[in-house]
Amino acid sequence: MPLITLEHIGFKYEEKWVLRNISFEVNKGEFIGIIGPNGSGKTTLLKVIDGVLIPQEGDVQINGISCNKLKREHLAKMIAVVPQESMMIFPFTVQEIVLMGRAPHLGKWRFEGETDFRIACQAMEMTDTLSLRNRSMNALSGGERQRVLIARALAQQPQIMLLDEPTAFLDIKHEIDFFDMIQLLNKNQDLTVMAVTHDINLASLYCDRIILLREGNIHCMGSPDEVINESHIKEVYETNVAVDKNPATGKPRVTPLSSHPSEGGSRLKSGAAPQL
Repeated sequence: MPLITLEHIGFKYEEKWVLRNISFEVNKGEFIGIIGPNGSGKTTLLKVIDGVLIPQEGDVQINGISCNKLKREHLAKMIAVVPQESMMIFPFTVQEIVLMGRAPHLGKWRFEGETDFRIACQAMEMTDTLSLRNRSMNALSGGERQRVLIARALAQQPQIMLLDEPTAFLDIKHEIDFFDMIQLLNKNQDLTVMAVTHDINLASLYCDRIILLREGNIHCMGSPDEVINESHIKEVYETNVAVDKNPATGKPRVTPLSSHPSEGGSRLKSGAAPQL
């Protein structure tokens, strides 16, 4: 039985449809990438899967049970979300942030116990943030904060982790470190991962399958080789690209091409400055 099933999902904000006729299945332990242009419905799709948004059409099932029949606290035990960036108004420590991941497992008026602290410590060890446990979240670098957010998600002990452009503000080193860590958790913890990203090459490198969205519809879904080709990328992103094989990994690699290479070259050679 698939872990996640979407059947003919449609969602709209007021009168504007953002998702239409979305259907697919995700098996336990898969690493799924979700790509597509701005406004194609990527973040909305994650929110529908998480149960934060209720679709006007279709049904989302987790382990064969409709999300409509699952209480919010039960969903929170199964699904963890790592956002792009989490701004902290109060100066919480890293350990306090990670312990927040235990909230779905605590009853009303119950405080964290020995088991909760042990699970939080394990999550920090797995994400190499244990040495930061007493530091303020606001004093950390972008890469450190993202690792803490993953630790918080792991403390929930979820079956599914949803990532919403988690490396949007990270440099290339921290991007690679982040996805290396997620892939390790995916393989070693049998964690099912769905990640929204604008970096097509990262999706190609790490994901088992990729969903390419276009204007709220699934343009195509399959392995990186099936999805990432010049025809699909040009049609969906409406830009010129070259797609070849990464010589180190054998995975598809996308290189953007200028729409007017000769004009760009002539401007550079002439030294003419653009008019501002």
